Amino acid sequence: MRVAVVIPAFNEAATVAGIAEEALQYTQTVVVVDDGSDDDTATQLLELPVTLIRNDTNLGKAASMARGFAAALAQSMDVVITLDADGQHRPADIPRLIEAAVKYPGDIIIAARLQGRDSMPRSRRFGNWQADFWIAWAAGYPIRDSQCGYRLYPAALLQRLGVRGGRRNSFVFESEVLIEAARIGCYARCIPIDTIYGGSPRASHYRAASDTMRIILMVAGNLIRSGLYPLGLLRSLGLLAHPGITLNESEAKSPDALS
Repeated sequence: MRVAVVIPAFNEAATVAGIAEEALQYTQTVVVVDDGSDDDTATQLLELPVTLIRNDTNLGKAASMARGFAAALAQSMDVVITLDADGQHRPADIPRLIEAAVKYPGDIIIAARLQGRDSMPRSRRFGNWQADFWIAWAAGYPIRDSQCGYRLYPAALLQRLGVRGGRRNSFVFESEVLIEAARIGCYARCIPIDTIYGGSPRASHYRAASDTMRIILMVAGNLIRSGLYPLGLLRSLGLLAHPGITLNESEAKSPDALS
């Protein structure tokens, strides 16, 4: 299996080199997209054998991922793994994602932050639980940690769906792709990883109010166009079996948002 790792980075000089260097232990193809950083993010990578793509200005996460995907697909990769550059995703979990991809070929693998969730603030846990509920409803099956960007994508899926870039879509793509993929029979399988929260030396780039509203509007639009998808709601709650996916107990059980 040919594996590429794509790392979008914006002002991550303190951590990006360590993340990229560790990722190189598991694949020879690491693509870092410097999204118009105004610090030394790019300089930190000059001594590493990575593909470095630089945006002249800050284009947002979705656009950066699109450029990273294009570079990986141009090298005929079978799967593309995305992870953040801020230290909250451990490259050491990459083999587990690959193992899951072998077991579930053609599906998305999410490294779901299900272990040690108490380290995440209650407000963020509640927000993630809310996102899981709505996105799972629109996708039509249970999904855990729908907001985590540590994922494995089949190359064939990326070629089929494409990625809508632009700053307004920065944090919407990772939610929308789960819904769009389900429509063509590609589902998300979850493997549990540790929750690492608060270790980044800079504030989150996620803008709670505006980015959350864009995700809500995207999900609402999908539900309205599907007639509110009552069958999807029943399946997402585990009240009705889904014909295309069988989840084990740890994947299907709904998380306690405040535990």
